[in-house]
Amino acid sequence: NLSDQIAQMLRASLVSGQMVPGITYSVPALAEEFGVSAMPVREAMLNLVQQGLMTPVRNKGFRVVELSPKELDDIMQLRLMLEVPTTVAVSKEMTERTMRDLRRIAKDIARHAKTGALVDYIESDRRFHQTLVALAGNPRLEELIDDLRSRSRLTGLDALVKHGDLSASAKEHVDMLDAISAGETQ
Repeated sequence: NLSDQIAQMLRASLVSGQMVPGITYSVPALAEEFGVSAMPVREAMLNLVQQGLMTPVRNKGFRVVELSPKELDDIMQLRLMLEVPTTVAVSKEMTERTMRDLRRIAKDIARHAKTGALVDYIESDRRFHQTLVALAGNPRLEELIDDLRSRSRLTGLDALVKHGDLSASAKEHVDMLDAISAGETQ
């Protein structure tokens, strides 16, 4: 639906650094920018509040949640605890078709990294990891990991683009698939 589409666009703006902490974003201004009524924008913003990405500012709008270094470290620790064992477990049962699909997505990630298309990079990266985690067959795990990934992506990616390091980050996806193909998952 429309509010989900707007939430996805807003999430991409958050992660890419286009929306920054400290600025209050008003629903009417965003609605005008998207060319829609205020209702789907408000619903999208409230969805992002539930995900811990935005916080409401009474009678003014919404602000991006700013993570402290400790909060970011905590999230990354949780991601490692969940994603790594899940990836190891599903890699043992990965089909050729899934591997082809993941390699195609990894190529998309690399292409977006090379061109500096951060929003497209983020969406392809998200699709790659969702595809991988979905192989575990645990929707709650998928949701939790996706939430942690979204929260941890609120900082840093725009700096990778500015410093030209996004391609190195993209290569990690190919390296991971190569390790899985070679049976090097321990």
